[in-house]
Formats: sequence, structure tokens, C-alpha cells
Amino acid sequence: MPKVLFIQPSQYLVRGGIVKQKKLYLPGLVFPLLAAMLPIHWEVEVRLEVIDDIDFNADADIVGIGAMGHSIFRAFDLADEFRKRGKIVFMGGYMASMVPEMALQHADSVVIGDSELSFPQLVDDFEKTGQLKPIYDNPLTELKHLPIPRYEMLTAKPIGDMLPVQAGRGCTHGCSFCSIACIYKGRHMMRPIDEVIRDIEYIRSLGYRKFYMIDDNIMNNPAYLEELCQRIEPLRMKWSSQCTMDLAKNDSLLKQVAKSGCEILSLGLESISQEGLDKLNKSWLRVDDHRTLIKAFNDAGIMISAEMIIGTDGDTIESLKATYDFIKECRIPLLRIYFLTPAPATKLYVELKHSGRLIHEDFSHYNSSECVYYPEKMTPEELTYMYNWLNGRIFSINGIVSRTLLNKQFLHYPLKHLFAFFVNLHYRSYVKRGETPLII
Repeated sequence: MPKVLFIQPSQYLVRGGIVKQKKLYLPGLVFPLLAAMLPIHWEVEVRLEVIDDIDFNADADIVGIGAMGHSIFRAFDLADEFRKRGKIVFMGGYMASMVPEMALQHADSVVIGDSELSFPQLVDDFEKTGQLKPIYDNPLTELKHLPIPRYEMLTAKPIGDMLPVQAGRGCTHGCSFCSIACIYKGRHMMRPIDEVIRDIEYIRSLGYRKFYMIDDNIMNNPAYLEELCQRIEPLRMKWSSQCTMDLAKNDSLLKQVAKSGCEILSLGLESISQEGLDKLNKSWLRVDDHRTLIKAFNDAGIMISAEMIIGTDGDTIESLKATYDFIKECRIPLLRIYFLTPAPATKLYVELKHSGRLIHEDFSHYNSSECVYYPEKMTPEELTYMYNWLNGRIFSINGIVSRTLLNKQFLHYPLKHLFAFFVNLHYRSYVKRGETPLII
């Protein structure tokens, strides 16, 4: 009976070692989904390295490694070790899809982009020939007829209180720094609502009362989101997801999202510099709206989990000091700050390379916690100083308490803000070690 071993690699720490935790709070969906697509005579094992050990002597016939972001370098090392031991290795995920020529230096095969069509072909090739094609590239034109993921592969592990559900994939925006824009090029696919509800109901039958809705931007289709939330509401589930700030411009939809049980939304605030956003092809996000829209989310009872980037072409030392004032004023409860990082193959990377602004192309240092290009209005050293200055204040004990326990929303939603307080302590532990806080 053939067997596939799926591995989600951890991430290297700047000071050595890899990220390990006792619990994984936001497990991914791809491996349980692909496991559900395997022929019945195949065995499957899933190892999530953040919480699992990796057995290089595993009895698997093929090893599938999927990585996002900087974890691709841990994926390369794992792949090399398995291949030394005679295993056939294939890789997938955003980074492998963006730089397949790099991934093929470490793997026998690369699945580019969507895997729902490619993976069955890969399995069939192995069964017929014992080998894999170097590249499988079969983008989906629609996101439908997906099986119920084999969630038991996650529930058997030490995970949090949420399971993932796919609603959509891709994004209609073309932000120059974004890997989603690089791969999907303005496309967005939505699953049939009946199928999404089927998966949510299955999660509920497993005893879970929370789920994480996977969608690169749930605001891509407001009508779809409204109908989906109307269907979710009777299930009495709590959920989280990510979207653009535009949701708060639609008052009735925002209320429906909150009414359906949405607790937390991850938002790309990015910057308070409009010039910087414009140069990143994100001019549709208006910094003058930030405060009004944040207030709208707060009033609706939805907690913001924000991400901001420093080092845009509009950033100066003064603008980054003003960024701290903005964060302090708005008391954003969950927040992560990253260096603007030109991921290989993105439009931003091409632009910076063409203009000679890359400091180097050692991608192992493209980890969002180092400056790897020459900012327009600052030196790399100045930007690094301001990155540490910002993080030091944001994740000081006073800064954390101010944004969570002393937040005006605490009286209305104390449990959510207590949760945010402890998440910030988790982030603080990374910041104190000079690491980028990881959402895991």
C-alpha cells in the first residue's frame, strides 16, 4: 500500500534553531484537503513541524512539503535530507510556486499554484511510472466540488479551538509586494456557498464552535459575503478571517458579518503614508480613512488584527514616529510590523532589482525582520533602528496593556481583549529575541 508523507516545515529563527511550540493555533487546510483526494488504497501521514518531530526514516513512498514565506528555506533542508535517503520529494505552496527553479534544486517535482488538479495527476504518475514530472501547473478556473477535508488529521494533534474552512482564493487587487497578486494576477474564485456551509457544519459536528475562514480577501465579492454570513448566522458559530478595510465602508454588510459570529479580522493597514501605498500599487487604500474605519470595526464588535509594513518610499524617521502615535491613539489590540520585503518574482522585487536598490539577493535573509533594500528616504541603518524602536514601544508591557486591557472595547468584550493580551505577550517573546512575531 503506497504512502505519502505531508510536511509543513517550521521556520528558522534568526539566532539559530527553528520555531517550536506546544500548540498550533491556526493549522492549515491544504494537507487534510489533499488527503481527502487520495485514492482509497493510499496511506497518508501529516507532520506539522512546529508541533511535530520529523522522522527522516519514515516509511513513505513520496514526501510532499508545502511552505509559505521564509519557511521555504527549512523546506529546502528537509527536502535535501529526505532525498539523501532515497525518497521522492515534491514541493508546493506560494514560495515554491513563485520560484520553482529554486525549489527544483531541492525537490524532484514542484506543484505550482492550485493543487486540486495537479495532485491527482502527480499520484497517478507515481503509480504508473514510479516517477514524477518536474512541474505540475494546473490553475483552477473554478473552486467547486471539493471533498470534505480529513479534519481528523488535525484534531488528533495539539491545536487551538478553530479549524479552517475555505471560502475563496485569490484577490482582485494587484499590490506589488503581495505573493497572492503575483500568483493569481487579479483572479478571485469563490466556492459554492452550500459547500462552505457543509464544511462548517461538519466542523460543528466534531464539537468545534469556532472556525477560521480561509480567503485571501473575503471582501472581493460583497454580495457573496452577505449571503454566506446569512447562512452562517443560524449555526451559532464564531469565526475569524482576513479582508480589506473596505468592509467597514459598507455599514449594513459589516453589521451582518458581525451578527453572523465574526470575532476577529486580519487587516492590512500597511502604512500611514499615502505616498508609500501609492507606489506599492495600493492607492485604493486611503490612509485618511484609517481612523474612521477602525472605529467602525470596533463599534461592530469585531476585533482588528492588523499588519503594517515599514520602509515604503513614503517613510521617513518622522513618519515612523507618527506611525507609533497612530497605533497608540487607535489602540490596535493585535498588531504585527514587518519590513517591506520584496519576495522573489513579485512586481516589487522586479522594480527594486531593476533600479539597483537591492542590498543583496541572499533570499534566506528575506525574512521580514531585516532590511534587504535601500529605502528611498532613509538609510537601511535608520530604518532598522526605527523598526526596533517601534517594536520596543509597541510590545513593551505598558504598550500591550494600553492596547488590550485599557482598550475602550475591553468592557464590552473582555474575553477577546484578554485573549489579545496573551497573544501580545507571545509576540513580545519574539520581539525580545530580535525575531518577527509569527502568527501560529
